[in-house]
Amino acid sequence: MKNMQQMLKQAQKMQEQLQKQMAEMSIEGTAGGGMVCIKMNGLKQVLSVKIEPDAITSGDVEMLQDLILAAINEAARKVDEELSGQIGNLTGGMKIPGLF
Repeated sequence: MKNMQQMLKQAQKMQEQLQKQMAEMSIEGTAGGGMVCIKMNGLKQVLSVKIEPDAITSGDVEMLQDLILAAINEAARKVDEELSGQIGNLTGGMKIPGLF
């Protein structure tokens, strides 16, 4: 029973550490050769959106919408990759069901 309590405390500490790292991380996703750049933290909250003026002057609203969507999806994918790597580091490579 004591070992289980220690494991739970260790898991909680790892979760708190990971959540802090997630909030502090900053990942970029781009689309259209850098025409649109989205910055996102590890909680997948969008921190900033940068759109190059050329993307706006073209007047193609649908293209701009697609570029924004693509940049957001790329940033989210990169966040998932980064978190997967960090979880692997924290757990020593062990796969813990439900953690990620």
